[in-house]
Amino acid sequence: MFVIWEPVLATDLSAPSTITLRRIHDPRVKQYWDRNRVLSHAMGEHDRPSVVWDYIAVYKPEQIWTDAPPQPQFTGRPVVRFIEGTRGALNTIYSEQKKLN
Repeated sequence: MFVIWEPVLATDLSAPSTITLRRIHDPRVKQYWDRNRVLSHAMGEHDRPSVVWDYIAVYKPEQIWTDAPPQPQFTGRPVVRFIEGTRGALNTIYSEQKKLN
């Protein structure tokens, strides 16, 4: 699992502080600072109003990213409103993977 932080607000002058990073306390999560919003551009950003942020997307493990991101299993924004839906999507994927193994 990944969390990507990017500069969007006027106060986003540098990578997130340790305190901010602690908001995501799951040890399976890797967090990255995307200073140039490369991921946002890959997901459709073409000007300031189209910046992709405060967004969650859940992808199946076998999905491969090419020129554009694949279709996610689940999406939502703002993130805080989609925590339960995200858990549900992750649990579904986990159950499917468990059946395969």
